[in-house]
Amino acid sequence: METLLLQGAEWKAVQLYLFGAVKFMDLLAVLMLLDVITGLMKAWKNKRLRSRNALYGYARKIGIYVAIIVANIIDQVFGFNGAVATATVLFYIGNELLSIVENLAQIGVKVPSVITDKLHVINQEENKEEKSK
Repeated sequence: METLLLQGAEWKAVQLYLFGAVKFMDLLAVLMLLDVITGLMKAWKNKRLRSRNALYGYARKIGIYVAIIVANIIDQVFGFNGAVATATVLFYIGNELLSIVENLAQIGVKVPSVITDKLHVINQEENKEEKSK
């Protein structure tokens, strides 16, 4: 009985074709999962758990993978040997880490003050940008 799921070698071939030989893809996937979990915990705590917001967040995660695929295509076309895709993945790893720390701080987990001070500065800058639009 043949299954429709990809086997190990087939999955690696698809992964190599879409994402190239970019390292850290597994780390990014784990961080995305942790971000979703901590985001759900934050929404639950704040009584703001909404399916529409969650769906929007999941769509953004899919968009990240699309951006990485595009970066891989750019690497392949211009012969950058994975530099653009790797930089893209590292950017999103940093973004996910920031989001996780922010979620943890809003849940009530103690986060070092050096980090929370930086998060407050980032949030204030984002709020200024939104108000100026």
